[in-house]
Amino acid sequence: MRKIVIAGNWKMNKTVAESVKLAGEVVAAAKDIKQVVVAIAPTYLALAKVAEVLQGSNVKLAAQDVHWENQGAFTGKVSADMLKEIGVDYVIIGHSEQRSYFGETDETVNKKVRKVLSLAMKPIICIGETLAERKEGRLESVLTRQVNGAYAGLSADEALSTVIAYEPVWAIGTGVTASDDEAQEAHAFVRGLLAKLYGDSVAQSISIQYGGSMKPENAAGLLAQKDIDGGLIGGAALKADSFLGIVRPGEGLSK
Repeated sequence: MRKIVIAGNWKMNKTVAESVKLAGEVVAAAKDIKQVVVAIAPTYLALAKVAEVLQGSNVKLAAQDVHWENQGAFTGKVSADMLKEIGVDYVIIGHSEQRSYFGETDETVNKKVRKVLSLAMKPIICIGETLAERKEGRLESVLTRQVNGAYAGLSADEALSTVIAYEPVWAIGTGVTASDDEAQEAHAFVRGLLAKLYGDSVAQSISIQYGGSMKPENAAGLLAQKDIDGGLIGGAALKADSFLGIVRPGEGLSK
């Protein structure tokens, strides 16, 4: 049985004080959530303070990125052991904004995934096509390259500790959402790629989130799809009520 995993990616939003306030609101609103794994990813600056707010709650702490080296001359970067020390559970890796703006590649995604797994944290591996790639009929080739790149050299046991976020780049922050059928089709294809790598049993055990303008209005329809196991939420995660409006439809679903 797969877990429904819904993670709020706050991106470059909220001061430390604002992050602490929002984290407290999410904890209070999510206290009765039993089956959905709920996580929030504030900025690096706010992680330690938010970790204190989440202590003893059912809300997990996520980081928005990580470097693959243990330490060194990497100005502006944060290592996995720094995240681990303050209680990070999940790390978002390969987000389309990292790929588009900051030179993330399939190779660096793989390095980060390996490092995060080595410290018993769970990577949320982001994959997805641009609008141009979809229009050119390259959806499957792009997803195949990204999945194979991210999982290169990983064992089946390691793969079981990962989460995938399929995020059509053309739907991120645009208000445009893939239809339920479009999203399900892509998710099923990704699960098929995992089955080729690790067999059907492993593939059926890995949660695959949808990450493209999911909001309370469309969450129930998306989460009801056979291969959609949660969401990586951007703008709708910046208010506790809208975020929980996405979380609640996941309660009671079994995959």
